[in-house]
Amino acid sequence: MKNFFLKLDRIIDKVSQWGLLASGIIILIMAFLTTYGVGRRYVLNNPEPYSYEIGVIFLVACVLLAISALQRNKRHLRVDFIANYLSPKWQGILMDIVTPVLALVFVSIVVWKSWGIFLYSFQINEKSQSAWQEPLWPTKLLVPIVMFWLCLVLLAQLIRGIVNLIKGTPPVDNRIDMTSK
Repeated sequence: MKNFFLKLDRIIDKVSQWGLLASGIIILIMAFLTTYGVGRRYVLNNPEPYSYEIGVIFLVACVLLAISALQRNKRHLRVDFIANYLSPKWQGILMDIVTPVLALVFVSIVVWKSWGIFLYSFQINEKSQSAWQEPLWPTKLLVPIVMFWLCLVLLAQLIRGIVNLIKGTPPVDNRIDMTSK
């Protein structure tokens, strides 16, 4: 059973890292698209409507694909002004047990509701109101898929937090120290 959880944890990590890599590639593509759109508008005096629309779609995809890796690596924004006054044990309970449980509740609701939004968009073949009129359902499908993956990351974090609490090992903090010393 332990071997199964270790393999599952590695799979969750790999897929999260691939999402982060895809997000970085999308940022690069967005930079080229924006440069192309600005160049056509101001240099050639010939604006085109597609680069902005694709850029917005890619921005949504970029944020969504990176979110599970950020949570996995504990790189999300967090407010430490309460946790810093707690002992390491209570910090672990707060950050690795309470926070994932609360996040799981929120993200589960997002998965549930966004799945319904995707299905409706797919059924009516919803299109954007831009000149391109691209279908909106692929972007809306990305939300429940990525948020479900975030649920798996949060479950893995919760299980690690419970195991660390039972074993008495302190939580691993792999964030970058931004304080000047």
